[in-house]
Amino acid sequence: MERVAVGLLGLGTVGSGVARLLVEQEGRIGRRTGRDVELRWAVVRDPGRARSAPVPAGRITSDVRKVLDDPEIGVVVEVMGGIRPTLDILLEALARGKDVVTANKALLAEHGPELFAQARRHGRAIAFEASVAGGIPIVQALGVGLAANQVQAMAAIVNGTCNFILTSMARDGLSYSEALARAQELGYAEADPTLDVDGTDTAHKLAVLAQLAFGASVTTVDIPRQGIDRLQPADITYAAELGYAVKLLALAKLSGAGLELRVAPTLVRRGTPLADVAGPYNAVRVVGDAVGDTLFYGRGAGAMPTASAVVADLMDVVIGRAALTFRAMNLWSGDQAAPKLVANDQVRSRYYIRYTIADRPGVIAAIARVLGDHKISIASLIQHEPGDDAPPDAPVPLVMMTHLAVEAHLLDSLREIDRLDVVRAPSVCLGVEE
Repeated sequence: MERVAVGLLGLGTVGSGVARLLVEQEGRIGRRTGRDVELRWAVVRDPGRARSAPVPAGRITSDVRKVLDDPEIGVVVEVMGGIRPTLDILLEALARGKDVVTANKALLAEHGPELFAQARRHGRAIAFEASVAGGIPIVQALGVGLAANQVQAMAAIVNGTCNFILTSMARDGLSYSEALARAQELGYAEADPTLDVDGTDTAHKLAVLAQLAFGASVTTVDIPRQGIDRLQPADITYAAELGYAVKLLALAKLSGAGLELRVAPTLVRRGTPLADVAGPYNAVRVVGDAVGDTLFYGRGAGAMPTASAVVADLMDVVIGRAALTFRAMNLWSGDQAAPKLVANDQVRSRYYIRYTIADRPGVIAAIARVLGDHKISIASLIQHEPGDDAPPDAPVPLVMMTHLAVEAHLLDSLREIDRLDVVRAPSVCLGVEE
């Protein structure tokens, strides 16, 4: 049987899972690829550290040259993460005639055109299923299974950390900080969770999905994003009263005006599939012009779900399917007529708004007047009574749902409303996805 040597960059959570599959399922992988796939080297920062990954003795190194300079290594599997030096390593690997499998969504989002141009220049392939939604085969679905469709919309939960936190806040009544601490204790959140909770990780993944679905070459600076780190439990509670769950969504919508992209905590109607996605799970809703509404669901992170996607990509490379797909899809090439991006302040949506107001007559009328001046129509509202022991003129929440509105008009109205003397705190505004 022909042998294919593999260089593995990174032996952390995902890398250890990849090594485990390559070693423990060697026979199955061989039967399904017709090749003997050998883990030749695993590159790490500290080769002396104790590890549970079943890498063959003497095959762990800190020297990336052992991978780049070995002519027998045909595939480099990158799960080390980061931008530098990862980008330089993969560019050289491609130039030396090695195919690449990567789970690095940040690298693809920020440097996709450069990497893919290098691969085409040297006749190599890049496979990246594990870069979005872990074990969910959404890259394969968009690139192959739904290739006959023009995708019209996507709404995706692609950060398990944030979804776990939001689930804990909604189901268990935890504050954001308490839910984050629980996520860290269970290993669902990093010690520094910033890139997850501020929406950056989700924006990286949306950039990859936008290229696949729409041919749009965007980076994170092109995607308006808002994280969950400032979300208050009160808004989750009031959303539930209105029949909604709050989820951090990656949203993409194609219309005659162009392509709308955004990442934000969003109200999702209860009883719909996305609203029911709980804990560290991910889901991607895709609407195609031919297939209609579809949903892809599963674990979006973790050693074995992500390793499953990485090794599946590796097998595709070994068989030769990845090379054919890579050439046919022609991603990040600039050859596709990508839709123009809609300015974020021109997006039309329904909105949830929470005002903190003085409990006195005429306040709602004053707010409604400003909204009317800005062409914002009210769909429903909730006002809770202050407690019996509340002082006169105590602040109370006023929760409102709007009909479809242009975001620029809504933001102008909120700025004006927040200046009213009856408003006690800045307004809170979240989008609504039906």
